[in-house]
Amino acid sequence: MKIKNIKINNYGNLENKEINLENKINIIYGKNESGKSTLLNYIKNIFYGISKNKNGKNISDYEKYKPWGKEDYSGKLKYELDNGDEFEIYRDFNKKNPKVFDKDFEDISKEFNIVKKDGVQFFYDQTNVDESMFTSTVVAMQEEVKLDKQDQSILVQKLANLAGTGDDNLSYKKVMDKLNKMQIEEVGSDRSQGRPINIVRDRMKNIDFVLKELYQYQKDKNVNEDKKKDILEIISRLEQELVLYKQLSIIMLRKQNEEEKIKIKNNYKNEKNEKINELNSEKNKLNKKIEENNYEINNLIKNNLNNNSEKNKNTKNKLNKKTNIKKYILILFFILIINILIFILNNNYLKNNLINIFNYLIIPIYLILIFILEKNKIKKINKKINLENEKIQEEINSENDKLNYEINLIDKQIELLEEEKNKQEKEIENEQIELDNKIEIELEKIKQDFKNKLDVNKYLEEIENNNINYLISKKQDELNKNKLELQAISIQEESISKKLEEMVSLKEEYDELEERLHELEKRNSAINLTKEILTKAYENMKNNITPKFTQNLSYNISKISEGKYTKVGINDEKGLIVENEYGEYIPAELLSVGTIDQLYLSLRLSMIDDMSSEKMPIMLDEAFAYYDDGRLENILKFLSDNMKEHQVIIFTCTKREKNTLDKLGLEYNWVEL
Repeated sequence: MKIKNIKINNYGNLENKEINLENKINIIYGKNESGKSTLLNYIKNIFYGISKNKNGKNISDYEKYKPWGKEDYSGKLKYELDNGDEFEIYRDFNKKNPKVFDKDFEDISKEFNIVKKDGVQFFYDQTNVDESMFTSTVVAMQEEVKLDKQDQSILVQKLANLAGTGDDNLSYKKVMDKLNKMQIEEVGSDRSQGRPINIVRDRMKNIDFVLKELYQYQKDKNVNEDKKKDILEIISRLEQELVLYKQLSIIMLRKQNEEEKIKIKNNYKNEKNEKINELNSEKNKLNKKIEENNYEINNLIKNNLNNNSEKNKNTKNKLNKKTNIKKYILILFFILIINILIFILNNNYLKNNLINIFNYLIIPIYLILIFILEKNKIKKINKKINLENEKIQEEINSENDKLNYEINLIDKQIELLEEEKNKQEKEIENEQIELDNKIEIELEKIKQDFKNKLDVNKYLEEIENNNINYLISKKQDELNKNKLELQAISIQEESISKKLEEMVSLKEEYDELEERLHELEKRNSAINLTKEILTKAYENMKNNITPKFTQNLSYNISKISEGKYTKVGINDEKGLIVENEYGEYIPAELLSVGTIDQLYLSLRLSMIDDMSSEKMPIMLDEAFAYYDDGRLENILKFLSDNMKEHQVIIFTCTKREKNTLDKLGLEYNWVEL
């Protein structure tokens, strides 16, 4: 297989980059951080896709190589298989699956296997090389020529597998261990316990013992069936009675509720009656008060007449008896004195008759004036008394008007209450009739429902004499008791049925176990035969493949080390071992760094032809950092002479490889990043 062309649109720090490779040695030169390792990862990701999982790293490869600030994250690669078929892969790294085109530019992506996790497995289908093997053999990353513990373990194990079985994924020892484990776990032996064949035999003995006990249960089944039939009849009757009681209870409760509503309305009616009586009583009180007021007015009018004359008389008496009499007498006394003086003067000096006449008339005039004044005074007193009486009468009349108004209001209230009371009486009467009819209809319906089942009238009489809740509770207890008894019988019957069913199933199981025992014995024979055949095959493969493999590996290391190390072997305990110049076999880990580099590169190169039917490219990223000039010349010459069928791609930040190839006069393709 050869890579022909690499085109990178955007990947990491590489953009719009196109590289053409040739079948011989290719040197890709670039300064540090120029993108050599990025390009190598790009090639791997084109074939296998890029992971979005961190897998123990600080950042996933997807995020690590995603171009900053750009949507496009893609590229393509053109390669040729050993049979001459050419393919072109376009991959958008934002998507799981690439597009695979053949030489006619037809999309053949669907022709390959698809794994849900990783997508289209086109490259594995073509080369039979998975990503782990690709990075462990085909690619030697920067400063990773020496394998880590895990990669070393994988490769050494694959080498051991290849040496023992001819298949790098098949270990004879592990297969034998699995077969022995499978034989014990899936079959068992006469000496094992708890294994399938032991379980089958023990179970067959137990079934044989149990079947002998099951025949007694058949006899108990008929007895329980008769008893169960009687209890079911009792339960059926009790359930019907409970249903009847509950229906009657519902009717009684409804009747009670409706009667309670009617009773409440009766209470409202009685309250209205009481209110009417209260209003009538209040009205009577008001009427009585009016009568008392009218009586008071009549007495007042009647007494006024008597009181006026009495008051006048009293007034006169008061005038005569008290201050007025004294006053009038005193005035009369002065008038008499004046009269006398006028008489003396007139007789002695004036001698005028008119004066005498006037003098004689003064006292009568005075007395007349006094009478008139007193008369007016009495009139005023009478008027005042009459006004007071009228005022009192008006007040009483006003009070009577108010009382009459209140009486009218009470009459209206009484009238409204009477109407409401009569209306409620009618409603109560209608509701009572309706309730009675409704209850009668419901009872009749229940009688029809239980016709030919229960005598409803009998239970109605029973309800009249007993509390219905007590009757329901009593019937429920009786029903529960019978149900418990039925349940006990059913459990016993179920147990018997299960036993009888178990008897049938046990017979079937016994037959199946016999067949299973026969199958296990056949499988045991098959596993023994497989182990026998595998042992023979292993011995045959070991004798043919191991020498060839170690010979190939020894040849490679001898060429690379200029004959310093000529023999390499594989030890199950120490892994890769090398014979030193003294003939001692030592583990590869004890050699110098440079020798280890040579040895592990040799190991990769030894495996590269056996891991795939394709001649896979060899990709080396700064793989010769620890090589001196002599070792560098040896490895480059070895690659040129012995790996002609493989495309070699060397990534370097120096011109040592170029200068060495020029010195050796070897052809190469030079690419600068």
